[in-house]
Amino acid sequence: MRKRIENGTELTSRRKFVKRLGGTALAGLAIGGIRTAGGRTEKLEATASPPKDPRAYGQRSRFVTSGRLGRSSTAFPSLSPLQDSEGIITPAALHFTVGVPGSGPWEIDPQKQRLMIHGMVGRPLIFTMDELKRLPSVSRIHFLECAGNSYLRLPFRQNPVTVQHTHGMTGCSEWTGVLLSVLLREAGVQKAASWVVAEGSDPDKHWRSIPVEKAMDDVLVAYAQNGEPVRPEQGYPLRLVVPGWEGNINVKWLRRIKAVDQPYMTRQETTKYADVRPDGKGRWFNFEMAAKSVITFPSGGQQLPGRGFYEIRGLAWSGRGTVRKVEVSTDGGRTWTDAELQSPVLRIAHTRFRFAWKWDGQEALLQSRCTDDLGDTQPTMDEFAKLWGVSKDYWLSTSNFIHHCNAIQPWKVTADGRVRNAIFS
Repeated sequence: MRKRIENGTELTSRRKFVKRLGGTALAGLAIGGIRTAGGRTEKLEATASPPKDPRAYGQRSRFVTSGRLGRSSTAFPSLSPLQDSEGIITPAALHFTVGVPGSGPWEIDPQKQRLMIHGMVGRPLIFTMDELKRLPSVSRIHFLECAGNSYLRLPFRQNPVTVQHTHGMTGCSEWTGVLLSVLLREAGVQKAASWVVAEGSDPDKHWRSIPVEKAMDDVLVAYAQNGEPVRPEQGYPLRLVVPGWEGNINVKWLRRIKAVDQPYMTRQETTKYADVRPDGKGRWFNFEMAAKSVITFPSGGQQLPGRGFYEIRGLAWSGRGTVRKVEVSTDGGRTWTDAELQSPVLRIAHTRFRFAWKWDGQEALLQSRCTDDLGDTQPTMDEFAKLWGVSKDYWLSTSNFIHHCNAIQPWKVTADGRVRNAIFS
């Protein structure tokens, strides 16, 4: 018997290829373990790093020293060095990380990895990694961004604050894997299923709910990043990529997808990602990352050697579509001029922009603002605060936290060429 899937390719249904679940397997999952054919329960294990051989896996020059800032843990993310980036692709070794359990590195043996598709489906299924890689694959370039990106944590509320401090929780990669819609259709997702719940294998058992419309659209079950297997801190050997949606929903160390008829209101969804305003109202299921841009050169902590020509450079992105234009102001927002967008300009991906600037040696206030193809334009900090029903002082307070901040970031160039974060100076 043959079954048609999304892109028109037909696959033969093979009992050996896709294993059907019985009550015993589901019972094992309910207590937190996916059992292999040998009855073992999958666990996340810390492993020692293999010895590095520069001939087997290339190393960068010793003169290149840029790296992530911070440490990889839930409490303190590891930030990408945007100030040193070129083009739109973030190297896997420099891609930001959040929520890596323990001291790591954490890995799962790919031969033991299983992905379960169950719940409101006609045929509950379990896939091995080999079986997933035999399915039709796609490669897509998309950015990921933590919902807390652009929020200045207490340790960074001083000058100079770099663009790595302010915007380092984003990265853009080429992701390769299988569309989730292919797996859901193979399992026979029921019409009554309106949500799916994704679960990781991390010790916290990270869960997130996703509307089925998004799951059947462009969500990717990824096993590769930038031409190689995803790295342990990125969810090796399998993770979700949910294009344009907050990073927390891109579940790492993916082990199961459950089709359901309502959101599960998980701990992440009820305690961390439901922003509450002073009036008691909050934004629930605010998934998409809005239009945003940031100047990476000149930016905080950098020094201009003297007056003359410079190329202002930066990145722009939108979780709602494609960057349509980026404007740059060198006079604090009084006037704006279109920047040049570097090709390729891709949907839900970082876009590089460039702007020719002749600095006269006088104090300047540099800003950029992005507009996407839906017409959404990046707001000022005052406009962003008003949108959330708060004052700018509330947003800047060290004790308050608002996700999805896409306010314009200003950089002040002083007469001696120093570049500072203009929010605090």
